Amino acid sequence: MNSEEEFYDAETGLESDDSCEVSFKDALVFDSKQVTDGNATHENGVWERRKTLPAEMISRNNFSVWSILKKCIGMELSKIAMPVVFNEPLSFLQRISEYMEHTHLIHKACSLSDSIDRMQVVAAFAVSAVASQWERTGKPFNPLLGETYELIREDEGYRLISEQVSHHPPVSAFHAQSLKQEFEFHGTIYPKLKFWGKSVEAEPKGTMTLELLKHKEAYTWTNPMCCVHNIILGKLWIEQYGTVEIVNHSTGDKCVLNFKPCGMFGKELHKVEGHIQDKSKKKRRVIYGKWTECMYSVDPKVYEANKKSDKKTAGDSKKLKPEHSCEGEEADEMPEVQETVTVIPGSALLWRITPRPAHSAQMYNFTSFAMTLNELEPGMERLLAPTDCRLRPDIRAMENGDTDAASAEKERLEEKQRASRRERSKDEEEWSTRWFQLGTNPHTGAEDWLYTGGYFDRNYTDCPNIY
Repeated sequence: MNSEEEFYDAETGLESDDSCEVSFKDALVFDSKQVTDGNATHENGVWERRKTLPAEMISRNNFSVWSILKKCIGMELSKIAMPVVFNEPLSFLQRISEYMEHTHLIHKACSLSDSIDRMQVVAAFAVSAVASQWERTGKPFNPLLGETYELIREDEGYRLISEQVSHHPPVSAFHAQSLKQEFEFHGTIYPKLKFWGKSVEAEPKGTMTLELLKHKEAYTWTNPMCCVHNIILGKLWIEQYGTVEIVNHSTGDKCVLNFKPCGMFGKELHKVEGHIQDKSKKKRRVIYGKWTECMYSVDPKVYEANKKSDKKTAGDSKKLKPEHSCEGEEADEMPEVQETVTVIPGSALLWRITPRPAHSAQMYNFTSFAMTLNELEPGMERLLAPTDCRLRPDIRAMENGDTDAASAEKERLEEKQRASRRERSKDEEEWSTRWFQLGTNPHTGAEDWLYTGGYFDRNYTDCPNIY
């Protein structure tokens, strides 16, 4: 039977330079994250989060995406079924929680007294939210309707709950809150896909809202466009592009970030540039860097002076070798990254990506943070809602390296979901969400799925049986 699994969350990876090293000379350090050993304290003592998965990544060498897509020309992209081998052992709801990997930036913003300084760090947080997609060639499992995921990080001072609130179209909602009532971060994601033959373009519709409660500020933005190259042939890689506008609804400050597309010669790959302006539209800071590496802030006058100097230097120099177009005849060859971020003297470092573990390539290119997301902590199973991703047998089987079991369980769960939908249709029943309700975002006035509260009271008697 054909699966109705959406391909909307096919967040695939890219090739990049292996080094995250940049020159930090003349750069002030704005990012003051304290690196910890990854230990977390629980009631029963100290428990250490895992640093690896139970099994290495399953080889995809014997599978072809083209063998699937060639049969689906003219079909809606959301109807394309992909074999489990192309997945990574995480649900899309768990993938959403990776927005929280750099929560220390929110804490930093909460501690700052100046609104422009806060905007700088919020902008860095918005960029960091897409950084985990770097080199991720596996597609997350599509969430089942009613599926949930909770994440509690006492060491980082927050807890998060997400729910799949719609299946057709696919809509995921999440809500994170500070354990000390310092912030709330929430959003709704319902991507729109376009298939261009060699690539898939994903428009990440939905608004991210960050509220800094102490400052009574609310920031909103949408994530950049995402393009997955070489769906049919060649090595998968991803680029982020488009304009991201972050608005402080309390002060009128605005940050406009331009995620630059690869371009004809690949010079702009991964680059992000933009500026912060106050309510009078005066430029206050320039933001620059790469979403795969780091972000900096500098005074606009210094930036412009440096730009003029660079143009003059470029005009006086000759090209040493021919450059390559981003458009290949058969595959979209990803151009070599020309350089890491060149730091302008006087810049402040806002954020730097956390290095991935040495064995990441064998573990679906997961970050250390992602490595922990599907782990069942001691005693957790009796506390979780029965709809939590960690309890999904197909994801668990894939994490353990059992492709056959993962495929069989995935098919069983999808058929169970279809049967439930048929039953509701026969009885003329509407699906009822458990933890989120459709409402209006108070800051944008747009329709949004809002958390109704109560999840962490641990009363799960009304949760659906989806597994």
